[in-house]
Amino acid sequence: MSSTNPSAAPSTGAHEATADHGAHAHAGPYDASAQARDIAEVAAVEVITTTAVHLMSAAAVKVGLADEGDELKDLDEARKLITALAGLVTAAAPEIGSQHAAPLRDGLRSLQLAFREASIIQDEPGKGPGEKYTGPVN
Repeated sequence: MSSTNPSAAPSTGAHEATADHGAHAHAGPYDASAQARDIAEVAAVEVITTTAVHLMSAAAVKVGLADEGDELKDLDEARKLITALAGLVTAAAPEIGSQHAAPLRDGLRSLQLAFREASIIQDEPGKGPGEKYTGPVN
């Protein structure tokens, strides 16, 4: 539970606050304690869906669906991303509920079909990216 009330946490004085501020100012781009506090305020379903959307976006680019098309296309990378997405969506679906899982499944299926369309050599049914988790995609 997070609190924005400064009196909720014990303080040892102004010097500590200044020293703490200085530590954050010099911590650089990676401050694990600040990130842990930030992530603690985010619901698990939001972390899962955000991660899935990032995987979807990256896979779409690698399948060739970005504006640059073939310039960024890399089907080997797309296969890995789609498989990771399929594993995440399949494992998380019971936890996040159908209202969140259904659109993720739809996006995943669209990527699997786009991959199939972009491939010169077709995978056997059930052997395409992520199909070991989702079953064959038609």
